Amino acid sequence: MPAKDGRLIGQENEVKVLRALHRFGWLRTRDLAALVWRPWETAPTNAPDLTPLVPSASHWRMAQRTLRRLVRDRLVLKANGPDGSVIYTLAEAGAARLRHIGIPASSGKDLVRRSSANQFRHRCIANEVAIAGIATGFRVSTEREVAQGRWPGGDAGIAEKKPDVLLQGNGQVWWIEVERSRKNQKDYANLLQWLTKIGRGTIHAAEAVAPGKGLSWGGIESPRIS
Repeated sequence: MPAKDGRLIGQENEVKVLRALHRFGWLRTRDLAALVWRPWETAPTNAPDLTPLVPSASHWRMAQRTLRRLVRDRLVLKANGPDGSVIYTLAEAGAARLRHIGIPASSGKDLVRRSSANQFRHRCIANEVAIAGIATGFRVSTEREVAQGRWPGGDAGIAEKKPDVLLQGNGQVWWIEVERSRKNQKDYANLLQWLTKIGRGTIHAAEAVAPGKGLSWGGIESPRIS
């Protein structure tokens, strides 16, 4: 079988990056290196591991080269996060390229305007959890997709609540919430009420996430912002 043309591989990688930015809203170089160039498992073999993936040096270099081309061609915008890291999002031309292949994408220019350090760190952790889930074979709803209603719970949520990340695999559902060090009293009371519904079986994963597929709750995980 003849080797694939290098230019074609480069174009495929560009589309993968654009699709990732559509799903996540914005990502750092390290996130894209871990997501796009790492081989994905076809199905999970264990419960989710919330440890961030560390990209290899070669994957990091390929991500940097691809992002330079995309920024040069004005398909991607770059900005600085509150911690000084460089983040990337879709430019209008990049969104148009995705729409041309049937993906209803839009520019992310408003997503990379200033945000607080806590908000930025929260999204970074949620993105890392989602990337690890995708790479290890889970079906994942990212924080961006959840916020836009592009997840099984839609705009209304599940019992009026939305996760930061939702993972599905091996007939189970994991609800991920990235937490501050301490909830206020109102948030804590609302969470307890919702968890009580889960414990009593009032909220069934099979109906809430995938009707008719017999899913069960795998767990509710809360990685903390350090």
